[in-house]
Amino acid sequence: MDGGRSVGQRPLEFPAGVSGSLVDDESRSVHPKADPMTKTAPQPPRRARRIDPNNFHLGEVLRANTAGGVLMLIATLIALVWAFLGKHGYEAFVEYPIGPYTVAEWASDGLLTVFFFISGLELKREFTEGSLRRPADAMVPITAAACGMAGPALVFIVINVLGGGTLHGWAVPVATDIAFALAVLAVAGRHLPPSLRAFMLTLAIADDLGGIIVIAIVFSTDLSFAWLGGALACMLLWWILQRRRVDNGWIYLPIFLVCWFCMLHSGVHATIAGVGLGLLTRNTPEALNEPLDRWQHVLDPWSAGLVVPIFALTNAGVHVDGQLFAALWTNPVPLGIIAGLVLGKFIGILTGSWLTVHLSRARLGDGLTWGDMIAAAELGGVGLTVSLLIAHLSFLNNPEVYDEAKAGVLAGSTISAILAVLLLQWRTAVHKRWRREKARAGRALRAGAGAAPVRTGTGPGSTAGA
Repeated sequence: MDGGRSVGQRPLEFPAGVSGSLVDDESRSVHPKADPMTKTAPQPPRRARRIDPNNFHLGEVLRANTAGGVLMLIATLIALVWAFLGKHGYEAFVEYPIGPYTVAEWASDGLLTVFFFISGLELKREFTEGSLRRPADAMVPITAAACGMAGPALVFIVINVLGGGTLHGWAVPVATDIAFALAVLAVAGRHLPPSLRAFMLTLAIADDLGGIIVIAIVFSTDLSFAWLGGALACMLLWWILQRRRVDNGWIYLPIFLVCWFCMLHSGVHATIAGVGLGLLTRNTPEALNEPLDRWQHVLDPWSAGLVVPIFALTNAGVHVDGQLFAALWTNPVPLGIIAGLVLGKFIGILTGSWLTVHLSRARLGDGLTWGDMIAAAELGGVGLTVSLLIAHLSFLNNPEVYDEAKAGVLAGSTISAILAVLLLQWRTAVHKRWRREKARAGRALRAGAGAAPVRTGTGPGSTAGA
């Protein structure tokens, strides 16, 4: 998830005429020593462009959405190849015991708590200073996220009811993987309006909140109120220390570990401890260097570079043979997951956005058209991290169906990603054409020849545009 804010950085300043200045070269006055025939001034030697060394630090690289998505994709491919070439070796790795738990359990119930802690921090930021501070201002992506969760669930339920399957996995296709989705958008849609990324970011954050609620409610079994009370006591202590502005991070580390341990034994999934503590972390919009900023800055590279890739490595591996490949398109559980991600997400996000715009005063972001929303809706079908976790929780006691569910998540996410890339490239070509037409019309006006009338429905501001 994105949203880290730089602290204490001075804005870049460019003197007039230097590359990067807001003053265009053509608009400057003629140099007093300019050649009267050419009206050009002697040009000073160019200074070498300064390179920010921070851009090459590993931490800064891992904080980029693209890097996190690429690492997760690499880990997923390694798991698939490993499971395909040596199923027994892969299973021995993920089931290898380390203390009381296996490698896969440490990844799902332990390391992933850090990922959800960062999710909690980002949710807290959005509630205090971001798009969720005034939900009315972000009504389109919030409603799209809600409908984007309901659509896949309904598609899964319909397919499994008609096909005689099980309803246990209805929550698997409801989640959008923010890291991978934003990585795809950064690569394939970098020339599209910035408001599209803002829409996807808000949608994914609201989607994460919905996924967290689903995990907390649906997958809480055999509750132990003693252990749950211990976890809540740790959260209360965390909140009190935050209120008293105790900022030494090492004091919070044992509280975090004890809260996780209590939640692990309470019957509620352990990752909820991370979300709760993240939401209780102090963040004052007017203040700088708050704990939320510092901790997210420190933990983001570890989450993107270690936590999520390890989780993908230990959960995405599935031995794909002819039988499993056939099951993807014939068995209701994997088919429901694939259809939920590819079609359910698309229909839900697009329908929610359309209803919100047409039934309220909410509007799409600057420069966005419904053609762009089509690409965004399909991009929402990329669900990996949370979908794999929910598949693990849903079918843990049924290994055969669990493998089919994992394969369904991977297949559905891959299809959605490929379709989204194609749609984003189409929208990029459309926006580039609009910009060329606008530039051509501007040049014609400046030349005094008059611009050709712009055709109705060919620009991003028109209601009839694609």
